[in-house]
Amino acid sequence: MVARIEYDEFGLFHENAAEFGLPYEHPPDVRRVSTRLSDGRQMSSLVWTHEPVEVVLIHGGAQNAHTWDTVALALGRPLLAPDLPGHGHSDSPAPGVGTAAAANAADLATVIDQLAPTAVVVVGMSLGGLTSISLAATRPELVRSLVLVDITPGVTGEKAKAIHDFVRGPATFASFDDLLARTTEFNPTRSESSLRRGILHNATQLDDGSWVWRHRRDDSAVMGDDQAPRADPALLWDDLEAFAGPVTLVRGTRPQSVVDDADVAELLRRRPDAIVIDVDAGHSVQGDAPLELSDIIRTAIKKGTT
Repeated sequence: MVARIEYDEFGLFHENAAEFGLPYEHPPDVRRVSTRLSDGRQMSSLVWTHEPVEVVLIHGGAQNAHTWDTVALALGRPLLAPDLPGHGHSDSPAPGVGTAAAANAADLATVIDQLAPTAVVVVGMSLGGLTSISLAATRPELVRSLVLVDITPGVTGEKAKAIHDFVRGPATFASFDDLLARTTEFNPTRSESSLRRGILHNATQLDDGSWVWRHRRDDSAVMGDDQAPRADPALLWDDLEAFAGPVTLVRGTRPQSVVDDADVAELLRRRPDAIVIDVDAGHSVQGDAPLELSDIIRTAIKKGTT
C-alpha cells in the first residue's frame, strides 16, 4: 500500500493566516477559473472575490498562483492570480511562439481581458515580472501600474544561479520528505510549514508514491536562464522605459535576491520616476515578507485609483 498525502488546494489558507498573524474567521472567497485561449489551450487562474478585480499577481518560473496566498489574504481585495503556461493547472505553452516573456504575455492578455480588464495594478515576480513588462509593451491598456518583485531585465543566469540549480534538480523524488529536504536546502530562511504548503501546491504524488513537480521542466523558463528562450534584455529595458504608467521595484536584501545595485541604477537611469523599495527578503518576497509586500501593493492600488 502506498501512503497517500491528501491535498485540498483550498484547505490550507488557515495555515497561511496563522503563520503571519492574519485574522481568519472563515475561508476566503476564492475559486479556480479556466480560460480558453485561441488555440484551444487552457489557462487556469485563482480569482479572489467576485467583485471587479483590482490586482493581477503573476508568479515566477517554476511557481504557481498559490505563491501569492498570504499576500492575497493580507490584501483582502479582489484579485486575479493566474498559473502561467506550463505551470500549476495551466496547459503547456504553444510551441514555436518566441520568447518566454512574450509568449506568456500574449496568453496572459486573453486571461486579463476576460477576468480583470479594469485591474489597477499588475504585480510580476521574477519570470512574471518580465512577462508583465512584455504585456505592458504589447497591451498597455491592461497594465495601468506595474510592480516588479525582485526582477529587472538586467538579471542574468549568473545572478540567478542558485535558483536555476534548484529548478534543474532531480525530476522525481521517492518521498515527500525527500522533496521537502531539497526545498529546505535551497530555502533556509523559510518555515517548514510554509515550504510544506508550497510543495503541496506545486508538486503532485504519483501512483507509486513518488513526487514530481507540477511545472514542466522543459518549458519553465526562469528569468536570466541562458538555456531558456527569452527576450533580448535591451529590448525589455526599452519596453520598461517606454511604459507610461508608474513603476515600483521591490528588491529583496537577503543573499537570495537576484537584483543588484547595477540593476537598480539602470532602472533609475531609464525611469527616474521609478520607486525602489528594499525589503528584508530573498528572491521570493511574497513568501518571505508577504505583509510588507501587501502594504506596497495596497499603496500602488491607492495611487492608481486617485
